[in-house]
Amino acid sequence: MEEKPAGREARAMSRVYLLVEGQTEEAFVNELLTPYYARQGIYFTPIIVSTSPGYKGGMVRYAKIKPQIEKLCRQDASAHVTTLFDLYALPGDFPGKSSPTYLNTRNGKRKAEFLEAELAKDIGHRNFIPNLIVHEFEALLFVQIDAFEQWTDDDRALEPLRAVRNTTSPEDINDSPLTAPSKRILTVMTGYQKTFHGPLIACDIGLDAMRRECPHFAQWLQKIEALREVD
Repeated sequence: MEEKPAGREARAMSRVYLLVEGQTEEAFVNELLTPYYARQGIYFTPIIVSTSPGYKGGMVRYAKIKPQIEKLCRQDASAHVTTLFDLYALPGDFPGKSSPTYLNTRNGKRKAEFLEAELAKDIGHRNFIPNLIVHEFEALLFVQIDAFEQWTDDDRALEPLRAVRNTTSPEDINDSPLTAPSKRILTVMTGYQKTFHGPLIACDIGLDAMRRECPHFAQWLQKIEALREVD
């Protein structure tokens, strides 16, 4: 019986540590990304950011997040480290956030790309892949408004969401703190619970639909998938 070349199986497996903002993103990774990519030999380990001793979740200060990213990059050089942070409401000390280039940019995708580049420079580890969601996790849910129907008693309540979706792509929805994706959802679905409904709706929509409608999100997935070629 012919033996496979040594190391072939190991090269086909890629480990990715994914630093996330909170429980919603952790569930999103565990329930959607992990099973999808495990079949391709890419294995995610989601880790919720620590903001203070005994407390996890949220992005209060970048100064507290940077050491966590650096530690993950150093502790396993054969793995990769990436992030799942919202572009919306990033802390003021985030790399590039106060730059005139960022402040004068109106396009969300370009804003995210600029800050990701600044973050990569600040971290400085080759196994780090910066990633920001444009503009926040709930933007991914706007890919398919019908996925909200099972959580509402009256489908007509979803019309404001359908109206904005008919004229705006999911990653472009972020007019103000009152009309960001999550705020729009709360206006029509007052019982919306981010950590409960968010991952469930995301799973109903599916990763393939999200990447078709969210180009920046799709670019990040392409970077993750490319790890199979280099590992």
